[in-house]
Amino acid sequence: MSAPASAASASAASPPALEFRGLGKRFFGVPAVSGVDLELRHGEILCLIGENGAGKSTMMNMLGGVLAPDAGEMLIGGEPYRPAKPADASEAGVAFIHQELNLFGNLTIAENILINTMPRLPGLPLVNRRALRREAREVLDAIGLDISPDTKVDALAPGEKQLVEIGKALAADARIIILDEPTTSLTNRETAVLFELLKRLRDEGRSLIYISHVLADVLALADSIVVLRDGERVGGGPAAEFDQPRMIATMVGRSIDQLFPPREVGELGEPVLEVESLSQPGIVRDISFTLRRKEVLGVYGLMGAGRSELARILFGLDPHASGTVRVAGDVTPMSDPIDSIARGMAFVTEDRRDEGLLMDSSIVDNMSLVSLPRRGGGGLFLDAKELQSTALGMAERLSLRSGDPTLAQPVRSLSGGNQQKTVIGKWVIERPDVLIMDEPTRGIDVGAKYEVFTIMNALAAEGTGILYISSELEELLGVADRLLVMNDGMVVAEFPREAFDSERVLAAAFAREQSATATEASA
Repeated sequence: MSAPASAASASAASPPALEFRGLGKRFFGVPAVSGVDLELRHGEILCLIGENGAGKSTMMNMLGGVLAPDAGEMLIGGEPYRPAKPADASEAGVAFIHQELNLFGNLTIAENILINTMPRLPGLPLVNRRALRREAREVLDAIGLDISPDTKVDALAPGEKQLVEIGKALAADARIIILDEPTTSLTNRETAVLFELLKRLRDEGRSLIYISHVLADVLALADSIVVLRDGERVGGGPAAEFDQPRMIATMVGRSIDQLFPPREVGELGEPVLEVESLSQPGIVRDISFTLRRKEVLGVYGLMGAGRSELARILFGLDPHASGTVRVAGDVTPMSDPIDSIARGMAFVTEDRRDEGLLMDSSIVDNMSLVSLPRRGGGGLFLDAKELQSTALGMAERLSLRSGDPTLAQPVRSLSGGNQQKTVIGKWVIERPDVLIMDEPTRGIDVGAKYEVFTIMNALAAEGTGILYISSELEELLGVADRLLVMNDGMVVAEFPREAFDSERVLAAAFAREQSATATEASA
């Protein structure tokens, strides 16, 4: 893929839209970005890739005015650029669309899009509602979103919210748009709509920086690619020169011949989680299955199939109307997460930021959360040295990258992948009998995924039963011993490893009447 001829000729006749020259940033004396050079042309989509902690977000936060560089310089259109705050970046035509969207759910689409430039009634400090709707409608037409500007953002689907964020950038006349993992919560159809829009913006002459761990998306979208590793630029060039193996090898500094670590599955242990006729009206219906010790049981289904809802019910976060659940042979009431933890259950939730971490607390404090009751319930006699020693050991086991060797820095300062390792670490410390993992690799790179799979395999080998929920079918086929498929709140198919077949799994996920039993799948 190459930039349009008009954009290319404009680029040749004028300075680049954006340049980094020797850009650098340190935290706690440790370099997060070091001597990075980058050039973004007018009318170009540049994809920025690298492992979690490689420096991508730090670099974009400098561009967006969130952080100040310690070294080097930035130029926009050939002119020096050094924003002191995000408002300076916006004024310079830079828009940063973060992975966690910055929208007000209780406001309308129009109010969100024009929140910084509300049209006023002449001579009055009041919003001109007619002008607000008209201007918002023009933006919605530009992004191809056929929804009333008066719709509350809370009522939108994830893909529609993503488009509204882009609409905000267009309303501010942004010429450089940064998108950080924009497809994390999108369906395939929503992703296709987004990509069509991004290509159209590029063809209009806007410049885009796209950050993603989905390498297939990078190849489908990029005009050029820049690869970061350990805060340094280690590769880059036209997208046509890259394929997935080269991207992976450049990112991690080695070739990953297997995306999934080898796993020897011996004889499984006794049942550790038994679910019988579990139901909650409108959510899940008559679900029954057994998870054994040493087993990785995958759960697949399309968005809305009830996978995450099932996990929350099992852990006691959401109610159930009927059914029985046994953990290690004992019936559990499933009414209290604290009781679930005491019974040996662990739950890596889909939303790590809001449900899995205390973002302003340290890595040590986060990793110690689950084990505190066993260590004195959080009283005055906690052994801080023991807590830190345990957290340091787990951080080493998970290959967690931190700028602070004592793990005292707030978890908010970590990359997404290292935040996810912290979430997993707090549960693994307690060696649970049952580990429920809901989308545990969402938003993390291939190297971090490999490390998550490795620690998961080690837990299973030690006797933990793992319920692994994912929307990534390839991932499930690579790590699971057995696979359940959900559709419309029900388990509609079951596949043993020897019968794994992506087409049959997808057929079951899309239509209940096409579901396959284990016997049919083996035939």
